[in-house]
Amino acid sequence: MDLVLAAGEDRLVLNPFSTPREQQRAVASAAGVFKALGHEGRLRILCHLAVRECSVSELENLIDARQSVVSQHLARLKADQLVLARREGHTIYYSIGDERIADLLRAFVVHQHQAFGGTR
Repeated sequence: MDLVLAAGEDRLVLNPFSTPREQQRAVASAAGVFKALGHEGRLRILCHLAVRECSVSELENLIDARQSVVSQHLARLKADQLVLARREGHTIYYSIGDERIADLLRAFVVHQHQAFGGTR
């Protein structure tokens, strides 16, 4: 990992990639995450899960969508390894699978709140 002071600039540039192949894999992975986040329904689900673990029925109510739609979004998010599922009796609970994604989503929610009428 290289930490380089950019010439003529007052900021540090962090280059976490050792090789071009490593960069390519990381960028492809990031593109997959942003593709999953690019759908409003999936983004709404993830924003709720960034706050707390939820069951499918809770998510149905929170995003005002049918169970089949919520389940389809959750299946995609699970396949992309963005959410984890755990079963308790007959209920399945979902949570964010990577705390870094939760941090990103919380920062996004705060930004949107501030940008569109919230307090700073």
